[in-house]
Amino acid sequence: MLEYTLVGRPDERPQMSMLFSRRTFIRSNVLAGGILPVGLASLLGKTDLVSASTGPVSPRVKSCILIFYYGGPSHLDTWDMKPDAPAEIRGPFRPIATKVPGLVVGEHLPNCAKVMDKVSIIRSMHHGMKNHNSAAVEALCGRTPLRGDLELLSDDELSFPCYGALFEYLNSDQGRELSAVALPHVMRNVVRLPGQDAGLLGRSYSPFQIEADPSLPDFRVNAIDLPSEISADRFDGRQSLLEKLATGPASNGRDPMLAYYQRAFGLIRSPRLRSSLDLNRESASVRDRFGRHKLGQSLLLARRLVEAEVPFVTVYDGVHNGQDVNWDSHAKVFDRLQNHLLPPADESLAALLVDLDERGLLDSTLVIAMGEFGRTPKINQSAGRDHWPDCYSVLLAGGGIKKGYIHGESDHWGAYPERDPVTPGDLAATIFWAFGIDPQKEMHDKTGRPFSLAAGQPILSLFDRG
Repeated sequence: MLEYTLVGRPDERPQMSMLFSRRTFIRSNVLAGGILPVGLASLLGKTDLVSASTGPVSPRVKSCILIFYYGGPSHLDTWDMKPDAPAEIRGPFRPIATKVPGLVVGEHLPNCAKVMDKVSIIRSMHHGMKNHNSAAVEALCGRTPLRGDLELLSDDELSFPCYGALFEYLNSDQGRELSAVALPHVMRNVVRLPGQDAGLLGRSYSPFQIEADPSLPDFRVNAIDLPSEISADRFDGRQSLLEKLATGPASNGRDPMLAYYQRAFGLIRSPRLRSSLDLNRESASVRDRFGRHKLGQSLLLARRLVEAEVPFVTVYDGVHNGQDVNWDSHAKVFDRLQNHLLPPADESLAALLVDLDERGLLDSTLVIAMGEFGRTPKINQSAGRDHWPDCYSVLLAGGGIKKGYIHGESDHWGAYPERDPVTPGDLAATIFWAFGIDPQKEMHDKTGRPFSLAAGQPILSLFDRG
């Protein structure tokens, strides 16, 4: 278990404790299924969160691309610089100006600085999960894990479903080929990182998982490729035989697996899916713009999936646990950020926003970039920053999101929310609200037990009205 150092001065710590108690009260109320009265929500700082049960909402977006930086990026060195803080907090990076007057970002985000006029930043995101596994559930599901901050081993049937699984569930009766895709790998913290699967909905609602590096010359998605020895005629014969066996007398007229077989056959046969996964259809200049690395080509692939009308695409940056392979930089954080982590992230995110905008897709596509938490304000003895879920930043763009807008504020050392605190549950409600879906919609797990689609309230002040 990591040891945390309170970075506030002694005369400020009671205020920080009061903020933590307020967040704990909100979280426990939401988990209990309650909705705070409007007056009480206002007193607690939730002035821009409103009840989701206000009737139908017109959809603002058709698709969402969620970029997840596994390991926890440092908010203090990227989106929430503290240039006036002591050196042991502000670090060596300098703030740079952006296209939005008065808005600065870290100096190693030069490409993103040029597109901040397309972006909103939440600087007051927080939750209580200090471990990667439990925090990943907060980030990728918008829910606090049932076991709290215990180090979850992996996904299981009692886990909350990820966003992609919820979209598969919501669209299951609409005949879509795919409602959710995750790429370019499965994340692991020794075992499979929680938050990537359908959990209590059942595995049939899991997102379509791509496990291949799109930056490689021989990139292919083997799941939709026929083996070389299987001809089209032979494939047709197999499908016909399978359907006869699944509906014959031996199966009592209906094999419950038939729907899954038919979906698999449909994906393999889909020219639209096959085309969307073919990066060779892109020009060399576009591929260069995104960056010829795994993250850049993954974001380009995400844009192609959005063009193919896939509602929810998740892109993971970072595969395995360990600070040398993801954003979890407990040591030498500044070297890692400057020379390894930020250059591809900066290049690819800016390219995605520009590319979507040029193609007329940004207005209908919500883009979210985040990790599972931020990093400690105080730099540790290994020149690193440790886990810090108490306050961090999330970037949003497109889909009617305000441009050049800052929502919420951290305190003067980036340790706790100073104004308008936001939870992952609120972000979840915001995503569904943007799609025109009531965040309080009742879902059912595979045993029929009900639960709400999201635990928080949509952040309406993020959006341009009208």
